[in-house]
Amino acid sequence: MKAIKVILVIVTLLVVVFFSTGLIVKETTYQVKIQIDKPIKKVFSVFNNQELMKEWMTDVKSVIPINIKPGIVGSEYKMILENQGKEVEMIEKVVAFIPNKKVTLFFDADDMLKTDEYSFSFSEGKTTIVKDVVSKSDSYLMSCMFPYFKGMFTEIDQKYLEDFKVYIEKQ
Repeated sequence: MKAIKVILVIVTLLVVVFFSTGLIVKETTYQVKIQIDKPIKKVFSVFNNQELMKEWMTDVKSVIPINIKPGIVGSEYKMILENQGKEVEMIEKVVAFIPNKKVTLFFDADDMLKTDEYSFSFSEGKTTIVKDVVSKSDSYLMSCMFPYFKGMFTEIDQKYLEDFKVYIEKQ
C-alpha cells in the first residue's frame, strides 16, 4: 500500500510540473548558426529562392504562393511538408526582408506559432547565418510540451542549415 502512495505522489508531482510549464514558460527560444564558404550575395539569394528550397530542405514537398507583395514583406506562402509519412501544412509569412542582412519569417502550423529570424553577415571570406527562433502555441497543452522538445527543435534547425551549407557549397 505504501508503494502505491509513493507512486501516486510521484505521478502527481510530475503532472503538476508538466502543467506548470505552460504557465511559467510562455515561449521557447533558441539559436543555431553556420558558416558558409560563399559570398553573402550568393548565399542570401539562394537561401531566399523558394523554388530551390526543396533541394536542401528535403521535408518540403511544395511551396505555393498565396499573396506576393512588392518588396517581399507581407508575402505569404502555403508550404506542404512531409513529416514521418504525414503531410503537414503551414502558412509562411515574410515579416522582414533586408537584402543580404536579414529575413524574418512567421510560420503558423496547427498549434505551433514560430518566428525564424535569419541574420546574414560576411567576414574573412565566409558568410555566417544566425537563426534566432521563438516558438509558442495558442494551445495550452502544446505550450506545456514545447520546452521539453527544445533540443529536438534545435537539432532539426541546425540540420537544415548544415544541409543548406552542403547544397550551396557544391555550386
